[in-house]
Amino acid sequence: MDRSLYIVWYDLPEKDRKTHLDWLHGSFIPRQLKKSGVLWAAHYECERQADPVHKILSYAAEPVPDGNEYILLFGAETAHAFAPPAPGTTDPTITDEDRKMLAMRVGARINTFTEEACVDGPAAAQRKRGKELSACIQLGSFNTRAYQDEDGLLAWYAHNRLPGLSITPGCIGVRKMVSVAGWAKHGVLYEFVSKEEREKYFRAYENADPSMAAWTDSLRRSLVHAPGSANVAYRIWPPVK
Repeated sequence: MDRSLYIVWYDLPEKDRKTHLDWLHGSFIPRQLKKSGVLWAAHYECERQADPVHKILSYAAEPVPDGNEYILLFGAETAHAFAPPAPGTTDPTITDEDRKMLAMRVGARINTFTEEACVDGPAAAQRKRGKELSACIQLGSFNTRAYQDEDGLLAWYAHNRLPGLSITPGCIGVRKMVSVAGWAKHGVLYEFVSKEEREKYFRAYENADPSMAAWTDSLRRSLVHAPGSANVAYRIWPPVK
């Protein structure tokens, strides 16, 4: 099972986009997929229009890389598939061309997550675990303001968010994740059938139960998000059929 995710958020200069994307999709990703334990890859372009919820979220004041145009994800059996080389060694699969292309990224922010809990949604049959993600995702990455808020976050996902999305039309599934490496301690990945299904049903779910909506509003005030979180993004590789 793909219980660990390696995620990169980043921007690209306009002049370098085609060159970088051709290399990424045609060369780099296929080679990374040959590594032991790595099961799949998926590349997304983020929605440029800010989600209304961004207006009520708090964001990191400390310097955190703020790339948000693209999201690259790899799934693996465990986080150790993404471990860097041992001290004094280098990754033999990274070429000089790779280093040149990777240097094109602007504001790259990286997290390695492992799965805390997950639920299937009503549309779960539209994909199988262990393969690339859905056509539309929503990805949040954040910390609590204080460690005392951690129990409240745990309770909210266990009793509110995950049960609610498990019965929300258009939802394929949700994964709550915790960090192995990276700025954000917490991550949450939502998979939806399409942009249209997310827009139609996700907000309706959030507003259906006033008591739950009040809990959600209170919970949000206890969090500090990475720049741009939560991202809504659409898959560009593998191409959506």
